[in-house]
Amino acid sequence: MTNTPPRPAPDAPGVDGTGGAEVTRAGAWIRGAGVAAIIAVALAVLALLAGQSLPERTGPPIEDIAVERTVLEPGQIVLTLRNVGPDPVTIAQAFVNDAYVNLEGAEEPIGRLGTETVTFDYPWISGQPYLVSMLTNTGLVIEHEIAAAVPTPEPGLAFFGTMALLGTYVGVIPVLLGMLLLPVLRRAGARAVRFVLALTVGLLAFLAFDGAGEGFELAAASGGAFGGVTLVVLGAAVAFLALMGIDRYLRARQAGAGASGLRLSAMIAAGIGLHNLGEGLAIGSAYAVGELALGAFLVIGFTLHNTTEGLAIVAPLTGRRTPLLILLGLGFLAGAPAILGAVLGAGVSNGEVSALLLGVGVGAIIQVIVQIAPSLRGRDRATVEPVVLAGIVAGILLMYLTGLVVPA
Repeated sequence: MTNTPPRPAPDAPGVDGTGGAEVTRAGAWIRGAGVAAIIAVALAVLALLAGQSLPERTGPPIEDIAVERTVLEPGQIVLTLRNVGPDPVTIAQAFVNDAYVNLEGAEEPIGRLGTETVTFDYPWISGQPYLVSMLTNTGLVIEHEIAAAVPTPEPGLAFFGTMALLGTYVGVIPVLLGMLLLPVLRRAGARAVRFVLALTVGLLAFLAFDGAGEGFELAAASGGAFGGVTLVVLGAAVAFLALMGIDRYLRARQAGAGASGLRLSAMIAAGIGLHNLGEGLAIGSAYAVGELALGAFLVIGFTLHNTTEGLAIVAPLTGRRTPLLILLGLGFLAGAPAILGAVLGAGVSNGEVSALLLGVGVGAIIQVIVQIAPSLRGRDRATVEPVVLAGIVAGILLMYLTGLVVPA
């Protein structure tokens, strides 16, 4: 007789392999939490010992103030200051164009990354340049230049309505106009479509380069309290990885050439929309400080410049019939963020926020270029035809030439 070992109960761990796996995962989480607790305690002890054993910094205090916002009101100049240095800063005196002025605010020292609003009583004249000099209690002079004094627009329904209208003119309308070329592309051959896709890569590459340059410039001018130019890189990396994840998700749920074309078109619209968000921020901020004049020339310039964005969106849709509502949705996805950007830029006017969002647009555009690149290869999938290279160069030149007529 053969002795048969007793069978374990059905709910015992490890019978079907799932209970044991759950126990193993729970043990791994417990061990991980224990290691994290040990690291946290070690870091706390290290910080405590370092603070007591290392000598304090010697030498004069390091004082650095960044001007985040300038508001010009009748008889007053209002500055929003942020301490971007390691030591507290106390504003003792102020001068405008070497004339002593009375100041209100900043009675207490401004701590690390702290902000303070300071008001200078000065009868400024519209259109004139001014140099604001702030003297700290240690004798350091911090200067802020106002290239041309203009009254700061007061936020209100009419003002934000103007910004929304401006965003529509420079964002939504040009993109929709460019999308009207879809029937022409459908009648063109595969070679012409590949040229337009290459043209798309060229104009997107120009937008990425242009957006990165604007972002770095804004980040450098903002003082770098929260990373400066690093914000542009951070925004680009986050946007690239986020859109890559979204694309992989959509790719897994969709099938067929038509779905692939719509997915690519949506990714292009999203990338351009994020770029237009940063562009709208820059436009709104420039108008708020009097550096942008609204008019027909501005609208025409942006229309010529941004119409090519609509062409880029519809290029992957030549092989399928797309409903009108979807086309309108793609157009608003790409153009409407310019409205939001213009309103936020005029009301907030924060250089580092603008730099971060410009970086987001750069990352989104780079991700779109990665998506389009495989469709530019030849039939053997290993060579690039001359028509593709010509399209890329044409796209870059087109964006450059139309950009010359934009007065901003």
